[in-house]
Amino acid sequence: MSQSYEVIFENNRKWVESKIGENPSFFEDLAKTQTPDYLYIGCSDSRATAEELMGAKPGEVFVHRNIANLVNSLDMSATAVIEYAVQHLKVKHIIVCGHYNCGGVKAAMTPQDLGILNPWLRNIRDVYRIHQNELEAIEDEGKRYDRLVELNVLEQCINVIKMACVQERYILEEYPIVHGWVFDLRTGKIIDLEIDFEKVLKDIQKIYNLSEDTWVMSRKTE
Repeated sequence: MSQSYEVIFENNRKWVESKIGENPSFFEDLAKTQTPDYLYIGCSDSRATAEELMGAKPGEVFVHRNIANLVNSLDMSATAVIEYAVQHLKVKHIIVCGHYNCGGVKAAMTPQDLGILNPWLRNIRDVYRIHQNELEAIEDEGKRYDRLVELNVLEQCINVIKMACVQERYILEEYPIVHGWVFDLRTGKIIDLEIDFEKVLKDIQKIYNLSEDTWVMSRKTE
């Protein structure tokens, strides 16, 4: 094994020792159950790790990551994670977090054949198409790139809110709430895009009506 691989196990040993030193029952408690308040949907990029940038501890964040933090209704991995987090873990907040300098977003802006990535990146190209006028009015390529990152996050938040499990539980319990974030690699700061969750939800329910009962219940919340 290479030294770079072996060092992982040494780091793990030190981490275990430090946790036990702080709390002898740390792993015993950790193994019992998980009750996270947050579902974090982020990019697979190695520079944007969920727990570290949030300052969260083990057990506090349920995490799903993929290239360019996409939520596609045909992606069983993402939809299963969301449904499990909403219905079984009862998370209170769903966060979609993109990041500036995202390789997936950059690739989607590049007119080239990327093989198996083509259908995946088409989702981001669809975001570009929807917001084409706004994006092409931005002359600076870097700023246009940053704005597409933000718009992609907003569109993925909408895709989360479209899901039946999210709408139904919010109507009953007023949770979960969906948030859109961007992690700025250049400063280390999280930027809250401050989506108006209730307005987006109400607008979506007019189109993505789940059932007559759900529609009646949603009208009662207005």
